[in-house]
This record gives sequence, C-alpha cells and structure tokens, in this order.
Amino acid sequence: MDVRVRVGLNLQNARRQRGLSQEELAHLASVHQTYLSGVERGKRNPTIVVLDRIATVLDMDIEQLVQRRKPDKAGR
Repeated sequence: MDVRVRVGLNLQNARRQRGLSQEELAHLASVHQTYLSGVERGKRNPTIVVLDRIATVLDMDIEQLVQRRKPDKAGR
C-alpha cells in the first residue's frame, strides 16, 4: 500500500474516532480543508510539519499516522 494512502486511512480513522469533521480538524491544524481531504484520500504528499500539526491536534504521535495497519481477522 502506498504510504500516502496508509497515512490517509490512519488519519481518517483517528479523526473519526475523535468525532471531528474534516473542517474542524483542518481549522485546528491550520490547514485548508481541501488539502486535508487530499491527504485523507492519499492524493497529497504532506510535509512532516503538517503531519506533526495534525498529530498534535489528534493527540497522537506522528508515527501512528505512518504505521502499517495490522490485518483484521479476515486477513485484510
């Protein structure tokens, strides 16, 4: 899986778990909502600085955004 897609999926999951909309997260992380949407879809290549701001807002370590997802019980 492309690292941009992986980051996007991890970001989207973390954002949803915290009950934030893209618009809310974008505002809190000082990025444009369409940029954040592109990151979540794996279409943007965010800088480390942007990932750090997003991770800080989500109260997580930046490494959690880039880590590989563990397969579920079905092996996916």
